[in-house]
Amino acid sequence: MKKRANSIKPVARARGVRAAKQESADFAKLAADLAEIGRDFYARGWALGTSGNFSAVVFREPLRLAITSTGLDKGSLTAAHFLEVDEAADVVRGDGRPSAEALLHVAIVRGLGAGAVLHTHSVWSTVLSGTYASEGGLALEGYEMLKGLEGVRTHRHSEWLPILENSQDMVELSQHVSRTLRENPGIHGFLLREHGLYTWGRGLQEAKRHVEILEFLMEVLVRSGAASRTM
Repeated sequence: MKKRANSIKPVARARGVRAAKQESADFAKLAADLAEIGRDFYARGWALGTSGNFSAVVFREPLRLAITSTGLDKGSLTAAHFLEVDEAADVVRGDGRPSAEALLHVAIVRGLGAGAVLHTHSVWSTVLSGTYASEGGLALEGYEMLKGLEGVRTHRHSEWLPILENSQDMVELSQHVSRTLRENPGIHGFLLREHGLYTWGRGLQEAKRHVEILEFLMEVLVRSGAASRTM
């Protein structure tokens, strides 16, 4: 039995090495894809200055996320600017500090099983999240572009975007996010007041599409004067 036990150890070690190599390759690919998306969002005016943060799931159990390091110009984002963090938002790969809002990403991934989370700071989300804050959110309805949201099949759909009070206490805010997701099943995003948009998807491309759809619709509302009419 000793011989058998000893023979198993090298096999287990080899499997561990292969798993680690695969995780490293997955992280590198996700980091490169996230960097490309970040540069694109910067070019569209959705993540100017050092605003915005982006993440994708590397591994489910234990949870590992590839996420932007803090304080970065998203216009020059590269794969080297991404960190791997655990479910407590502690760094397990890379140099630097993760975005202060990493716990919000964890809350969304845990609460919804999302594969990617994207956060933008556009003019449109900033204006609308301030204007509609007293109503607790805003409804996007009647637009053909709504059909770009996962599971939506008609322009008659009404998409509710909850608006949460902004806070610098990320533990408290992550709890508020978790509660909002439980109370509003089926939503595709939410706004932080006078801050920005959070949305997600099963994968990175779905999350990117949701950003594009929601940012488009918020821009339509502001440009059409819907924001000013509520003041």
